[in-house]
This record gives sequence, C-alpha cells and structure tokens, in this order.
Amino acid sequence: MTDRTQSGASSNRPSLSFGSWAFAFGPFEPAPWPLQRVAEYLADAGYDAIEINGFRPHPHDEDFDTPKKCVPLRELLDGLGLAISGYAPDFRSTPPADVALGDYLARIDSALAFCRNMQISILRTDTVSPPGPMDEERFERLITAWRAAAGHAEDSGVRLIWEFEPGFWLNRPSQVVRAVEEVDHRNFSVLFDSSHAFTGAVMGARQGADPEILPGGVAEYARLLSGHIGHLHLIDSDGSLHNDETSSHLPFGQGRIDFDELVEAIPDELFALPFWTVDFCFCETAEADGRDAVGFVRELLNHADDPQEVVR
Repeated sequence: MTDRTQSGASSNRPSLSFGSWAFAFGPFEPAPWPLQRVAEYLADAGYDAIEINGFRPHPHDEDFDTPKKCVPLRELLDGLGLAISGYAPDFRSTPPADVALGDYLARIDSALAFCRNMQISILRTDTVSPPGPMDEERFERLITAWRAAAGHAEDSGVRLIWEFEPGFWLNRPSQVVRAVEEVDHRNFSVLFDSSHAFTGAVMGARQGADPEILPGGVAEYARLLSGHIGHLHLIDSDGSLHNDETSSHLPFGQGRIDFDELVEAIPDELFALPFWTVDFCFCETAEADGRDAVGFVRELLNHADDPQEVVR
C-alpha cells in the first residue's frame, strides 16, 4: 500500500481527499453510513485522505475527548492508508457573532483537542447564522472571536479556516474579503469551495437586493482571495440551491464551473495546498460519482509540474 502522510501522498502536489459528510447529510441522513464504511469506500476508490464530518453519527469531538478514545479511529484510518485532510465540527450551538466569546472558544478548544489527538492540521468553521444585513457591532464580535480562535488553533498546531457559503451570514464577495482581511491573523484563512464560489460570484445567491456579481466568476473570486486561501473543496454547480438554502453539489461535468479556469487563476497557490477535497454534500449519487471524481481531479493534479497548461 502506498505510504500516505498528513502532509499528503506527494511532497510536491496536493493529495486527494473526500468529505465524509456526503454520506451523512441530505439523501443519506435517514440511514447515514458509519465512518468505517465511508473510509473503506474511499480507500477502495483511490482517495488519499478523508475529511471528517464532526456531526453525529460521525466523530463528534465531545465523544472522542481523550487520546484513548481516538485510538481505534486512528488505527482504522492508518490501516486503510488514509490521511486526514481536516475536521468540520458542529458549531450550531455557538454562532461566533452571537454567543459569548468564552462559549465559542470553549467549543473551539474541544474541537482542537480532537485535532491534536488525531493529528489533524485543519479545522473548519463558519458563521453558523443565516444570511442577513451587515451589522457592524455584530461583525466586530465575529472578527474578535475568529482572531482569538485562530490564536488558540495556532497554539495547537492547527490552521483555522472559514468556509463561506450562500446559506450563511457574510456571503457577498466583498464581505468575505473584508472579513478575512480584518481578522488579519497568520493562522486564519478561507476554505474556497468551488460550488459556493459559483453561487456567490455568478448567481449572487441569497444576497438580497442588488446581488454582488463578479464578471470573472469563480476564477475572479479566487484571485480576489489570493493569499488567503488555506483549503480547497472541489465540486460542480449549476447555480441552484439545495432546499433553497445552500449550494447544490453536482458531479463533475454536470454543472457550469470551468475548472481549468479556476486552477489557472492562482495555480501556484492551489497546487501548494496539502489537500484538495471532493465535496459531494447533499448529492444522492455520491457513491457512484465519488468514484468517477477520482479520475477527474487526478487529471487536474497531474499538471502540478506545469499548472499553467490547459488541463481539459
């Protein structure tokens, strides 16, 4: 079996990961796959890593709150040759702009303990709250919370990343850029999800009156955030929303995203990331199309040595 480490399967290009929430949310919610089944599927399909969904029944950090409790999970993934590209815990009880700072940081610290025990280097967060108008006082509370959380994460050797999307507060491109710039912490960056970038930049989804459209679409969004992208999720989009809330995630080739253009927008930055994660959230065909996605993304990754050339 190929040796895979937390830094990726190759020292000079990203490893290929898959978000385990694909088999727990949406159409899979009535009968979610156990994490062991997800991990075995990923290893068999040819993925290098798994990105762990922190919503029960997948590993919730409060259920894995000691090193001893994490040992079987670590042994399972190691035995399958899977690295861990990140952890996406459940922050629904602690929206960072709306709860006391101490409560949010306590939730962050619990997730960080799990990351340390599992040797995970990336922790995902979001604003949790639904879209709404900009409120400067609330915005400042958010920035304060994220800056403090980034410091806690840095002390644990974990990078804190924010996933922006149409279904959460601060979903306009200018707001995303402003937020990451105002946090201004070397250990805080954004998670760039191709489907969320499309619905945000091309469709102006859930932005209210006068949506903010970027003429250059997803590629322009990537360039706007250049220097602030700490993680990447790849999946296609046709601009529609799942349950009128957040981006639909479509198999590659069934949407409207030009992945060549995205990769060529900031190639050095994207190819320097340790992982590229495939995100089939809410997709009923995730089992079959997740296998097909391996070849599609590997084709992009095969151009790591010369990322400027056209990849499809």
